[in-house]
Amino acid sequence: MRDIAKEVYSKMKVGSVAWIRPVAAKGDTLETFQTAHAGAQALEQEGLIDIEKVQRQADGLIDAIRIQRLA
Repeated sequence: MRDIAKEVYSKMKVGSVAWIRPVAAKGDTLETFQTAHAGAQALEQEGLIDIEKVQRQADGLIDAIRIQRLA
């Protein structure tokens, strides 16, 4: 399974902000996208990013994560 958060992080410049969302063309579904939040939290614990916002649907599934690259 691919690490979506790490992929987005590696393409960002320091100080920039990005939304992480599932990409259907790459086989992502809302159910598999839930692991992206865990990946983003791991990057945040390492001090590499700041999770600014987690957007959830009415059923509680995460459908977007806004991050800022710190390092």
